[in-house]
Amino acid sequence: MTDKPARGFFATRLRNYFLTGLIICAPLAITAWITWSFILWADSWVKPYLPFDYNPDNFLPYPVPGFGLLTALMLITLVGFFTANLIGRSVVGFGESLLVRTPLVRPIYKGLKQIFQTVLQDQSNSFKKAGLIEYPSPGLWALVFIATDAKGELAVKFSERGLDMVAVFLPPTPVPTAGFLIFVPREKIVPLDMSPEDAAKLLLSGGLVSPDYLPKALAISQETVPAKRGKTLSRP
Repeated sequence: MTDKPARGFFATRLRNYFLTGLIICAPLAITAWITWSFILWADSWVKPYLPFDYNPDNFLPYPVPGFGLLTALMLITLVGFFTANLIGRSVVGFGESLLVRTPLVRPIYKGLKQIFQTVLQDQSNSFKKAGLIEYPSPGLWALVFIATDAKGELAVKFSERGLDMVAVFLPPTPVPTAGFLIFVPREKIVPLDMSPEDAAKLLLSGGLVSPDYLPKALAISQETVPAKRGKTLSRP
């Protein structure tokens, strides 16, 4: 009778050890695999275009992973440096004028450039906040990333109807890279304090990984309490 409980206890402990090790090792392994795959992908794009004398793979007994990625980062930085001056802007403007005049290339280039400018510019607040909207019906809430205010013709059409609309991105679970662009009235969006990274974790995990939440008022009070405790009260 005592062997079964002992064996059951040992099996439970062994399972818990395995799950603990899996929680530690799986994220590390997946992160390493994604990073390594990205480095190899960048090398496969850049290294074939390097001159023979500047490619270390041609005179070393083993390949140098990451050299192509490092070269690409340096080239992109140099392009940004030369574009910052007047001559560089003139050259880039001339090249863009040629692309804009090309019928098939023009819509692709202009669309991609606008996307990168919106996402990467420092002054842009796009996708830097998460929120909740009632979707697909009242009473059902969906997590969204707040993109930007309605602009251009859309803003005019909404304004004619007395609407203040905001563009939000509604990603699906568990693959948040594809989704829907939805225009929602500003007052119907519930902004969240969580970061976009925490919101992405919540989506990827299917709601299993929820970030810790500390109300702002409580966080401010906890920050001020230690300072008050450190003060010594002087008696009159």
